[in-house]
This record gives sequence, C-alpha cells and structure tokens, in this order.
Amino acid sequence: MYDTLNFDLDGTIGTLTLNVPGKLNAHTKIMRQELLHFWRERQNNQDECRVVIMTGKGKAFCSGSDIDEMDDEHRPFYKQNVEELYAFQDQIAEVILMMRRAPQPIIGAIHGWAAGGGFSFALACDLRVADTTAKFLAAYINIGLSAADMGSSFHFPRQVPLGIAAEYLLTGETMDAGTAYRYGLVNYIVPEGQVMEKARELADKMVTKSVLGLRMTKEAINQNISASLEAALYLENRNQVLCLGSTPIRNPFKKRVKK
Repeated sequence: MYDTLNFDLDGTIGTLTLNVPGKLNAHTKIMRQELLHFWRERQNNQDECRVVIMTGKGKAFCSGSDIDEMDDEHRPFYKQNVEELYAFQDQIAEVILMMRRAPQPIIGAIHGWAAGGGFSFALACDLRVADTTAKFLAAYINIGLSAADMGSSFHFPRQVPLGIAAEYLLTGETMDAGTAYRYGLVNYIVPEGQVMEKARELADKMVTKSVLGLRMTKEAINQNISASLEAALYLENRNQVLCLGSTPIRNPFKKRVKK
C-alpha cells in the first residue's frame, strides 16, 4: 500500500515502520504524504487498531528530512518562493498534529538516529523506548535553520527540564540514550536489538484497557499541557520558511572531502 512505510497489525496492536533504510529513513515528499494518509486513517479506527508502535527499519529510527531532496540542484529549497516553502512546512506540521490527534497511544521504538524530523517524530509519540544505540538530535540548527520545528519547541520542554531542552535545541548537540533516559525523554532504555520487545510489552498492557479510556486519557493529556500545539507549529513554520529561503542546506551526515 505504501512505498516508504510498512504497517503490520497483530491483533489490535499496529506497528508502523519507516522503510527507507538506505537513507536512514529520511523523510521525503512521498513519505510525508504517506504519513499523512496513515495517520488520517487511524483517526476513527481505534476499534481495529488500539495502539501504534512507531519504529524505523535498518540502522536508524529517522535521520530527518532527505537533504538530497531539499538541496536538489534543479530546485533547492533556498531558491523556492515563500508559498512553496510554507506548503512544505504545513504538510510536515500536519503529520505531527495527526499523531497527537490519533486516538491510539503511540509508542516510539527508537534505535540509531532520531535526528531533525526524526527527533520531532519521536517527541510526538506518547512514550518512548530506546536501545543503547539511540541518538537524539535537533539537527535543524546545525544546517542553518531554527531548532524549533515540527513541534520540537512545544514537546521537548514538556518532556525534559526547560534548561536541558534549551541547551540541546540551541547547541545542536547529540543526546545519547543514557542521557535521554536520565532526563526522562525515554521511558525505558534496553540493550541493542530489544527495543521492539519492550515496546510490545507496553502495548500489550495498554490493549487490556478500554478503547474509550485510552482515547480519553490521551485527549486529556493533550488538553492539559497548556499552550496550543497549533500556535507553536505556526510560529515554527514561519521561522523555518525564513531560514529555508535564505541559505543553502548543509548535510551533516555527508563527509566533507578536504581539498
């Protein structure tokens, strides 16, 4: 059904796998469209799928936007007009909104890089399990953009102490799995290769609860963490459009050859 995603349903527990391992599951225009379709489909089928585990195939959860696509020689982002850039930002922001509006609890099963957009996907999950290879990075600021993107400035300071969130957003430093656990960003840290086992254990506990109970609990949490996610996303979108339109994008994963 999808080109960049896999979705498997085992009983009432669904596993969504980002499936572009050759690019560390970087999200492309096609993936964003497919994620929107996927999360929209979840909005009213909580009887069929009661919990979603979100993970990535291969060596990473998600390495963020596909830099090659953003910096395409024929139409790089910094040469696009404001309307085109805002359409891009609005689409990826809607993925985050759809994740939070989904009635299903979302368990992030994180291994390897959760960078840039992958970091924001992880933050938008209801809880996170990481193995020892997990690395969290608000990479946006390292490529000339604002670190506040795709809900990161909304979710991150609500999941770790404000000063810690500010430090990692402003410096672009990588948070390893142990640090993420110490600050409460991840609920559990497990040995390499065991992240899905732990995520499934948590999902099995959740599906013993009532469908309505799970949905109402998630809705209450969303409502009671104060400020509007929509307001945060609108501000982030504006800031990223200004940054995207003013500078070429740098790929932090591409090794630079010394001349």
